[in-house]
Amino acid sequence: MRSPKELQLDARIIEAVEALKLSGKALKATRAILEDEEVQALQEYANTVSIVRLLYNDHGPVHMRTVAYNTIIMMGLLRNAGIKTSLETEECGDFEDSLAALILASILHDIGMSVSRQEHEIHSEILAFPHLERFLGAAYRNDLRKRVMLKSLATECIFGHMGNRIIHSLEAGVILVADGCDMTKGRARIPMALSEGSARVGDIHKISANSIEEVRILTGAEKPIHIDVLMSNDVGLFQVEEVLLGKIAASTIKNYIELYAQVNHDEKRRYL
Repeated sequence: MRSPKELQLDARIIEAVEALKLSGKALKATRAILEDEEVQALQEYANTVSIVRLLYNDHGPVHMRTVAYNTIIMMGLLRNAGIKTSLETEECGDFEDSLAALILASILHDIGMSVSRQEHEIHSEILAFPHLERFLGAAYRNDLRKRVMLKSLATECIFGHMGNRIIHSLEAGVILVADGCDMTKGRARIPMALSEGSARVGDIHKISANSIEEVRILTGAEKPIHIDVLMSNDVGLFQVEEVLLGKIAASTIKNYIELYAQVNHDEKRRYL
């Protein structure tokens, strides 16, 4: 059963896709994957492994939905700025095709956490493949060529979301940054409670995330995408400098991003 937070995110995701006024293929694929019980079960178990077994941040249904929402917002901002996706540039597809692949990839990108943290993006690829076939098969039933291309594109997006592998498409660069932007304190709430009174290697990720109050993705003044990271304590700068900046540096959309961080009411720091 989906939580109230998941249902809220589902509604926001659907609303964001509808606002782009596309033909309906991306929306059909989005509705199908958000309502799928098997995908939901995979996401929930991935979160159990991440939080309970490993005492790591949230990598479950809420996180994957948040990444999908971030992705849709960024794609819309790039589109408004006249930036073409790789599929459009290569004349292999249109904006909606890229968006459909990205939404599916976002919702599936961390299901490999159900196997292991190490190389979880590879496990995610393997577990995601039959689901990509199902959802693309429904939305692109009569277009074999598109189904093949979008499966490959979505797989690259999943494969590259950690920022430690070379990616080539604009689409994979979007999900990389969208993933990095989900670093607010909600992701660390449960593991922080479970690990209270003890210390483990990697706890800086939980501690720093716990100080991030909000991440805003807005229209930029100089570049298409403006990211504001608002935090209650400067330990949150670890998330910005060691996680988000690294993902942006590895992304194909790094030249389209303005990045700012602010601790309480201090002056904003500009990174990009």
